[in-house]
Amino acid sequence: MTGLTTRRRLLQTGIATASAICAGRFVRAGESTPPSMDDVREKTLRFVESMRVTDGPYGRYRYAAGSKQPTLYSSTYAAMTRHLYRDLDLLTQTQRQEWIDYLQSHQDDDGLFRDPVIFGQGWYQDDPEWCGRRHLSCHVVTALTCLGAVAAKPMRFLDPFLEPGGLVRWLETRAWEDRPDFVGNEVLNLGTLMQYARDFQGEKRCGPAVRELLDWMAHHHINEQTGLWGKLDVNEPRGLSRAVMGGYHFWLLYFYDHVPIPYPERVVDSCLATQNAGGGFGQGVHTGSDGLSSACEDIDSIDPLARLMQVSDYRRDDIHRSLNRGLKQVLRNQTEDGGWWFVRGRGFTYGHEQLAAGATEGAMFPTWFRTLTLAYLGKALPDSIVGRYDWQFCNCPGIQFWETNSVPLARPPAAPCKPGTGRTAPASGSIM
Repeated sequence: MTGLTTRRRLLQTGIATASAICAGRFVRAGESTPPSMDDVREKTLRFVESMRVTDGPYGRYRYAAGSKQPTLYSSTYAAMTRHLYRDLDLLTQTQRQEWIDYLQSHQDDDGLFRDPVIFGQGWYQDDPEWCGRRHLSCHVVTALTCLGAVAAKPMRFLDPFLEPGGLVRWLETRAWEDRPDFVGNEVLNLGTLMQYARDFQGEKRCGPAVRELLDWMAHHHINEQTGLWGKLDVNEPRGLSRAVMGGYHFWLLYFYDHVPIPYPERVVDSCLATQNAGGGFGQGVHTGSDGLSSACEDIDSIDPLARLMQVSDYRRDDIHRSLNRGLKQVLRNQTEDGGWWFVRGRGFTYGHEQLAAGATEGAMFPTWFRTLTLAYLGKALPDSIVGRYDWQFCNCPGIQFWETNSVPLARPPAAPCKPGTGRTAPASGSIM
């Protein structure tokens, strides 16, 4: 079984079509009566609170209504979603510290975080580089930053990559040509934790290593005609979508460091070309060919388009029209319980039975990812309902940062968000 086939089957585990009547009613209502941001916010935060485990220390969350145990991933999704909505300001100092302590308690001596509930099963059987402890750790350090804390232990797992030649040797072994979407996750996970160790933990060796990483990627396995990595057939919709999904993860590393991405105009062309007839940006990688799109496919095109729109006039009107259509599609994905769908009207399992939701249930991962997508759409569409909302971003490497000016060539060291504030640093030019 190929890696791509395995991934598709895992992504589709537990997926089932919801009642056509129920799903149809929801879509028509969304099309005729756009929701207000007050309603969207209230429903989302009510769902997040319903997932909180109340018998014990604060900060432990379940994934969906059917989940029996709290998971570390779900706790990070709650912190990041509540931070976007400025809801963490309501925490007492005791609640904040209990949440921080819960997150910190999962850090191993090598600096990576581990959730004993999920690791060793499903996607997490062998701690793969694209979705294992490195992926989880990127989420935890962002959640800690949202809460005003820094990971307690240094990222010692980075040591082999910081030795002379270590990073390039690792890069050269990635499946660049036929699996750039997987490689995107692998490189973002490693690069994010390098940037975090550099800016939040004072690891000076990571500065040159990140520069080496970005320079190497700009000169290897990239197509100057598309701005994308790998050799997938981008004339075929799913090939293009997979290549853009990989690119999204690479571009975030450039954006955070204010380094111009390679071939930005071609990137705009490629991302715009992923939009489907329904207004979303999926081309069947996660959904088949039914015109739906997943939370991943949507943000993977929306994020770079929103950022590049800030620094260039290239196809600005096309981007504006495209993102307006995308906003309507994203807003249709809120469920009756206030959470959000990964794919509208379908159940979804995120690689483990404790990270699963049914066809009519919201779930913590898509609730965070679609809320973050709304926040990026708000920065690109200031006159829209999401643009008039005062989103709070977090100046931490990874996925949840935003900047609004031109692209300088260097970035000052970042400081963690102070409790109850958060910082919006000056944007750039370029997840999961």
